[in-house]
Amino acid sequence: MSIKIISVAKHLPKYVRKTKDIIPYVKNWVKGQEERFQRKVIKMFEGAGVDKRYSIMDIDDVFFNSSFEEKNNIYMKEITKLAEESLKKSLKKVILKPTDIDYIITVSCTGIMIPSVDAYLINNLKMKHDIIRLPVTEMGCVAGVSGIIYAKNFLKSNPNKRAAVVSVEAPTATFQLEDFSMSNIVSAAIFGDGASCVILSSYDEDIGPKVIDESMYHFYNSIDIMGFKLVNTGLEMILDKKVPETISNHFSKIIYHFLKRNSLKIEDINHLIFHPGGKKIVNTVENLFKSFGKNIDDTKEVLKLYGNMSSATVLYVLEIFMDKNIQKGDKGLMLSFGPGFTAQRILLEW
Repeated sequence: MSIKIISVAKHLPKYVRKTKDIIPYVKNWVKGQEERFQRKVIKMFEGAGVDKRYSIMDIDDVFFNSSFEEKNNIYMKEITKLAEESLKKSLKKVILKPTDIDYIITVSCTGIMIPSVDAYLINNLKMKHDIIRLPVTEMGCVAGVSGIIYAKNFLKSNPNKRAAVVSVEAPTATFQLEDFSMSNIVSAAIFGDGASCVILSSYDEDIGPKVIDESMYHFYNSIDIMGFKLVNTGLEMILDKKVPETISNHFSKIIYHFLKRNSLKIEDINHLIFHPGGKKIVNTVENLFKSFGKNIDDTKEVLKLYGNMSSATVLYVLEIFMDKNIQKGDKGLMLSFGPGFTAQRILLEW
């Protein structure tokens, strides 16, 4: 029995702004700071590799000093809509109904809601009464890949079942108006909001790339380089400048060992499906793969068009590959990083 990814579909919030149109708001935000600092912040936004981003809030509301409660209420309302639309789109691509899903995993780290968003999806779409739920909340950017790993392990033990992984994120809701730290500024410069849904199947007749292998790699002594801190004003970003260097130092353990256990080398991988964490991380990974003649052009394009949407972003890259006419036998490597610090990988074969 093989586990396949049969559908991927995204959905975006209604608000969208080009970075050049956000700059005036940023200038007004930092106008009380030292002039050199102001110039540095603007340069960071202009050089982030993000041309535009989508948001669950209008930009005037983003730069309004609202409370954590107010922002989280918007988060709850809007991500439920985004999650539902992405799930419906993914189902439509493969002519399935909500009741055809046996296992639902919802992924989000940019707000707090109990019941989790999967409960709302089950009610709104009248999914199965006995559907199995798994909300994943604290895995950050890596959780899109994590969700696929969890779904694959469920389906491996359950033939003739289907699983939906719904990733929905709104980093805009975590922006801290009174925080002028580099972590808050970098995250504001690179992040956007969005949702994506992946459907996996253990039915023989369903078509899509097979999940050949999956693995998580956890870094020691790096627990404090990425994540969120809960403060009175919401979720405060933790993003250390050591992240690209940490990835580079562990590259051989992350990639070589995983491929070797599948009797493969990097040269055998046809497609790289990499999470665009930000320009510096993208450049680091691109340089590591470049010597092998590999590119991550689709990853860079997703960052440019949407920004980093945390866990959902790698699924936007995956959708690009799902929509291509890829040759039978081609292999793809999904790769993402997140809090912990952790790297997670999935090997696909078309």
